[in-house]
Amino acid sequence: MSDVRHVPAELSSFVGRAEELTAAGEAVAAGRVLTLTGPGGCGKTRLAMRLCRAASGAWPDGVFWVGLEQETDGGQVGRRMAAALDVPLPADRDPVPVLAAALRERELLVVVDNCEHVLDDAAGVVAAVLAECPRVAVVATSRSRLGVPGERVWPVPPMRLADALELFLERVRSGAPDADRTAESQARRICDRLDRLPLALELAAGWAGALSLAQIADSLSAPYALLDGGARTTPFRQRTLQASMSWSHDLLDDDERVLFRRAGVFEPGFTADAVTRLAELGGPGAGRLLRALRGLIDKSLVVADTTGPVARYRMLGVVRAYALDRLAAAREESAARDLHLDVHASLPVELAPLLETDKDAWRARLGAAYPNVRAAIEWGLSRPDPALGRRLAADCAWLWHLEGRGAEGAALLRRAAALGADERSPLQARVLAALALVLNTAEPGIEAFEVARAARELAAAAGAPEAARPAGPLIALGLLATGLPEALAEARAVREEAVRAGDGFVADSAEAIAGLVHVLGDDYRRAIECFERAVERLVARGDRGVASFALGWWALAAARSGALERAAELAGRAVETAEPLRDLHWTGSARVVLAEIRILQGRLNEAAAALEPVDRLIDGLGRLPFITGWERCQAMLALGHDRPGEAVEWCWREGRWQEEPDAAWLAPDTQLVLAAALRRTGEAAAATRLLDALSRSPVTERMPRVRAGVLDELALLSHDSDPERALRLHHEALRIHADHDLVLGLVAGLESLALLDLRRGAVRTAGVLAGAAERARANLGAAPRPLPAADGAEGRELRAAVERGRAMDLAAAVAHATRARGPRRRPDSGWASLTPAERSVAGLAAEGLSNPEIAARLFVSRGTVKTHLAHVYAKLQVANRTELARATAARDRNEDEHAEDGVRRPG
Repeated sequence: MSDVRHVPAELSSFVGRAEELTAAGEAVAAGRVLTLTGPGGCGKTRLAMRLCRAASGAWPDGVFWVGLEQETDGGQVGRRMAAALDVPLPADRDPVPVLAAALRERELLVVVDNCEHVLDDAAGVVAAVLAECPRVAVVATSRSRLGVPGERVWPVPPMRLADALELFLERVRSGAPDADRTAESQARRICDRLDRLPLALELAAGWAGALSLAQIADSLSAPYALLDGGARTTPFRQRTLQASMSWSHDLLDDDERVLFRRAGVFEPGFTADAVTRLAELGGPGAGRLLRALRGLIDKSLVVADTTGPVARYRMLGVVRAYALDRLAAAREESAARDLHLDVHASLPVELAPLLETDKDAWRARLGAAYPNVRAAIEWGLSRPDPALGRRLAADCAWLWHLEGRGAEGAALLRRAAALGADERSPLQARVLAALALVLNTAEPGIEAFEVARAARELAAAAGAPEAARPAGPLIALGLLATGLPEALAEARAVREEAVRAGDGFVADSAEAIAGLVHVLGDDYRRAIECFERAVERLVARGDRGVASFALGWWALAAARSGALERAAELAGRAVETAEPLRDLHWTGSARVVLAEIRILQGRLNEAAAALEPVDRLIDGLGRLPFITGWERCQAMLALGHDRPGEAVEWCWREGRWQEEPDAAWLAPDTQLVLAAALRRTGEAAAATRLLDALSRSPVTERMPRVRAGVLDELALLSHDSDPERALRLHHEALRIHADHDLVLGLVAGLESLALLDLRRGAVRTAGVLAGAAERARANLGAAPRPLPAADGAEGRELRAAVERGRAMDLAAAVAHATRARGPRRRPDSGWASLTPAERSVAGLAAEGLSNPEIAARLFVSRGTVKTHLAHVYAKLQVANRTELARATAARDRNEDEHAEDGVRRPG
């Protein structure tokens, strides 16, 4: 049996309708929509629920229920459907093309229930999905047809008399066991007078405990006489239901009438606690209202759902509409909505402790009440004093930040901010900080940074810095455009303040941003330390967005340090952490990191598989959502498959939002990939211009890996034209890679040098470097990149040299490459006198690793470690590990004073 998702629980037995189920089931077809039409209360929803369960085996990819009863904004229909089908969406784009792309290859049934109040939007979504998804079937329920191509309209008929009698008597039996059930003639009268309408029958059966069947039948005569004359402005069965509800309402006692109309403000439901709060409006006390609740349930005007941990109560849409009419007639609507706002404004306050302990639980509980919360915000913002509505909007920021409701949240928070534009208050600072938080994922760009800064300035002026504390990490993130030192200093300051204030999320977010700064500066040791301190706490409290972001950058730091298997594990965790958010920015960015690491491992098919869910969702979108590195990763994958022309196109797409193509708008890493792609398409001049410009960029000076990458690419362009220049450039790049422990760069540099040496006729050196690089790749978990094959004596010499190189560790290979180039002037003492291998050993020894642990980390023998340490002690004039650790700490302090960005400088 296939999956059946989100279908509401049937809280009472389903009676009859066998023929209708068969006929409707036969009308369901792939690529078509079947619309069950009829007035409220005719049984459309119950029939659709039964169709779901009966049809589940026929749809391999599942049956899904999309309830729109509580949706007041038609623009959210696509997001409601995507949520039901677990499709991640971009926060700032039309969800319908993404939804259609996600369902294009799937074979499933979607039921869209209660479309009439958002009819045009529901019709648009259904039409778009069916146009793109030939194997998807849709069943809709609505009081009127959708009007889309391929629609089959199926009016739900009145129940057959036998079914109506069975339903009515079954409800009588369950609600009033002692009622007279022998008067079948009276039951027939009731069924006929109620037009065999299921909801009307349920309402009538609810009175069987207080009235005999004969009394019910007689009392129905007066209101139904109205149906035989006078204006007929509504269809007969609709007037039947209206009259039935009026009749049932008139029979309620005073307390039940009060609760009935007041409960209408809750959408779609409420709890017993909310009922007790309604007593604050005057009239019956809390105890009397709870007894009235029991009466409304018995009379089928309220449905009780006790399947969850807390019992919830709701009215069917048509019943709630009648209750709201009664509320307006009693002139209590404003007072009831004010109370509704007060009830839901207190909910985030009650849930606030979960923000620091379990944000998943916080999202689940606030999300369950979201239709009510959204209605409360909209009402609150419309009041003469909108302060409570503004506060509630600010309290919902995390829900909008993390989930696919960001556009809606941004719109409400902009309204809230505009209403307080003349204020210099802590509340206005909170609203602005909340808006910045939501904009950061809903509409990534400079506005989030500017709003965050405005929030902090306003909070400081108001003497309430805590009001804008969540804006601190966003400010640090925005400062990356200014420079790494500025961003790092801001992140550190934000973290220190948050630690003092006990704000765990802000402290850990700032720590993660500091880690990002270190990654961008290629100081992976410090980056990993930051992520290790922050990530587990972020994951533990359910801060999935920042946690997935930190895990992804941690994975890249590990990969570039040479720990590819560990990197793949971290990237996998990033994907798992982000996916429950169902947001394309978070899940897409995490999948890009995983794909990039698979490319670095040479596992191109797995990289494509990691990207495929993202590719499928955004296929055909005009303006693509923001997914960090997506285009660059596609370009890397194209290069891996030897399609450089395609890689060039992908790189330029990263700057698609610019009117004129300009490589300066591309990320430095993307510019390097573009240069490689241009070189491989034979566009050497264009590649050289690009690299020259990149080398002059201030950003490149702060990014050693990019600086070395520029040199390596320039060297590759000179392999044929100027081998000596190429040799010099490769060795300068190798030095930068070694000075900053850029392990992947070292391996690629050795391979480039081997290729150059082979072209220069230095076969032995080429073979040794290639063999060492092959061993390093095997140790790192990456696919080998062998040299071109050679024949005859040269081939034998090359193979023998490769075998010798396979016995050489990476540090020794780098030293060998340096020696092969010729003597190099190096000081006799001090840090600058250490070889790359000695620097690596010294760093690990200072961290407290033993000789065997260092040997395992660097893939060298223990004897080699001992020799390197002896050289280190002599050159640094220290006697033991303790003195080495002190010397290392002193050097790091000195570097921090001269480079606030944390990037370790050579020598």
